[in-house]
Amino acid sequence: MLKKFILLLLPIVFVSCVSTSAAVKRGSMPSWVNDVYSSFDKTKYVAATGFARDRAQAQANALAALTAYFGQTVEVEKQAVSSYSQAIMNGAMESWIDTAQLKTSVKSTSMFDNLMGAEIKEVWFDSKDTYYAAAVMEKAAGIRIYSEMLDANNNVIANLMKEGAKDINSLQSVMCLYFAETIAEVNQLYRHIIVLLGGETKDKILGPLYYRTEALKIIKANPINVKISNDRNGRIFSAFAKEAGVFGFETSQSASNIKPRYELDVNIVLSPVSLPNNPNIFSRIELTAKLTDTKLNQVLIPYSFASREGHTSQSEADNRCILSAERNINENFSVLLDDYLKQLRPRK
Repeated sequence: MLKKFILLLLPIVFVSCVSTSAAVKRGSMPSWVNDVYSSFDKTKYVAATGFARDRAQAQANALAALTAYFGQTVEVEKQAVSSYSQAIMNGAMESWIDTAQLKTSVKSTSMFDNLMGAEIKEVWFDSKDTYYAAAVMEKAAGIRIYSEMLDANNNVIANLMKEGAKDINSLQSVMCLYFAETIAEVNQLYRHIIVLLGGETKDKILGPLYYRTEALKIIKANPINVKISNDRNGRIFSAFAKEAGVFGFETSQSASNIKPRYELDVNIVLSPVSLPNNPNIFSRIELTAKLTDTKLNQVLIPYSFASREGHTSQSEADNRCILSAERNINENFSVLLDDYLKQLRPRK
């Protein structure tokens, strides 16, 4: 089951970049403290209040309350938000966008400037020990900004699909589909926010499941041939096969003359280690592997591991080396594969 993360982007936006320059007012309690919409027209704004013993915390609480308005109904998959944010921050998104206007939308998103017109409009101090703050978003501004984000995202998806079609049954195509899935996840969030702000979306909706399904079809059509030297009872093969299987890849150690496109070449070196004045016997394992696209003659993922293990017998020291390699593969190879397949890279 996918882990869900409720509206991760908005708290980052509000806490770090919202305008908080409203002057602190004193005197009699303003009406917005008890009823924020007595001061802000509900047809034009989304608003919320917060209070605390210091101004900064009162403003943060007001922004958190405003965020909750969206978080009650909007969810987005955590990894999608993380990958999307990273692609914006490192500039990869921009390279997939066709127009300067759409690039500007993504740039403003990466800086989180005035997103949805959110700002602290009012701050009041009760002259005793409590600050009150009113956080406000202009609905029209929010609808406009999120609509621009949707346009930019859809432009990226269209270009990813064009790129993937150049080599349709390849892992390069899978990479494009996986990031299209990521953007589709984020687009669902944007669409919901626009609707909550009273707007409409007219973009063509293809959900994340469509892109994920298409990616899995290509993965199933591309088994990985594993070549291993010096394996011990197939243990290292099984470790790699297990991690590749997480993504849907089938693996084999085929002796066929038909060379599959994707090949994992693994080399294992086990050697005894002499440690003077140590009663135990030690072995060292050095494991290198590379996932290669044989059609392009290109190494996609390099992997290496080395360790030294000891015991009272050489066979058990060797066994512990293999065990440590299995653990490292289980912990790290799937991470490398995930990073390769699911991180957006700049368009060349």
